[in-house]
Amino acid sequence: MHCQTGLGVLQLGTKTEKLKVTGDLIEVVVTRRVLAATDIMNFELRRPDNGALPAFTAGSHIDLHLPNGLVRQYSLCNSSSHSGYYEIAVLLEPDGRGGSKSAHEDLLPGSIVRITAPRNLFALVPGRHSILLAGGIGVTPILSMADALTSADASFEFHYCTRSEDRAAFRERIASSPFASRVRFHFDDGDSRQKLQIRDVLSEARDDVHLYVCGPTGFMDYVLSNARECGWSEANTHIEFFTAQEMSRTGDAGFDLKLARSGRIIRVEADQTVIKALALRGIDIPVSCEQGICGTCLTEVLEGEVEHRDQFLTEEEHTSNKLFTPCCSRAKSPMLVIDV
Repeated sequence: MHCQTGLGVLQLGTKTEKLKVTGDLIEVVVTRRVLAATDIMNFELRRPDNGALPAFTAGSHIDLHLPNGLVRQYSLCNSSSHSGYYEIAVLLEPDGRGGSKSAHEDLLPGSIVRITAPRNLFALVPGRHSILLAGGIGVTPILSMADALTSADASFEFHYCTRSEDRAAFRERIASSPFASRVRFHFDDGDSRQKLQIRDVLSEARDDVHLYVCGPTGFMDYVLSNARECGWSEANTHIEFFTAQEMSRTGDAGFDLKLARSGRIIRVEADQTVIKALALRGIDIPVSCEQGICGTCLTEVLEGEVEHRDQFLTEEEHTSNKLFTPCCSRAKSPMLVIDV
């Protein structure tokens, strides 16, 4: 999961000091699970002693260590004013890599799991007006944003797009919320009059209007291509991906990786990621999504040219060639020198 926007601030109050933490991980218990829509399960997580959890801001996510050993990022979808629990929602992906399947099958009421403290890479930015666009499961961070904007008495509109009405999660919550009148639902199988008119929504590209978009890759591409054509700047466009785009590995070649701090040179073979090549030699770089969307493994590049395959860095950051994501990106040049 990733967005291109500013970093939020994690607020740790005194009530969180006695959290049971393993390393950087917090132990929580699943206190509720309910079906939020077709194939979408909503989970509530609390401390075992029911104490306060670290505060968070709208747009934040946690890393969840699943029972099958996988680690996945999930946005917090409850109001950031609630410090006693976190809520996440997980879409079951039968053809996925196993994370959603473990969540749906293994996370039962009473299950103990470990999470990281919230991080915010999809923070709200002050402006005259905000446009919130959610596609499918992308509603999770957008829902928290709508709560925060309502509490701040800020101007916003909320568009929620799904394939069908039965796949729209949290409909009852939205209907009973104080921002219900600002939400428009758009269903692919519905009447043409209720479908998203993207050019009408994006017609107001101004410096004091911000656009927030989250959802599947196809939805994101559609919105972003229209935003660019309507004159939206990158500074006013804030996005979050849940999965990375598929990229062809045909033509991948090996290259050398020089570790600047030791001078050691490591060969990265054509069928290896940088992360894997380093791990085989006992060198660990923190990694989470392994798809180039979360930024956990972000590493400084000192020399060489990168073939960027991530969706975390901006186009300007790609061009600057100062950082790369070793979980998926590679070298265009025969050697990369990195600050490791």
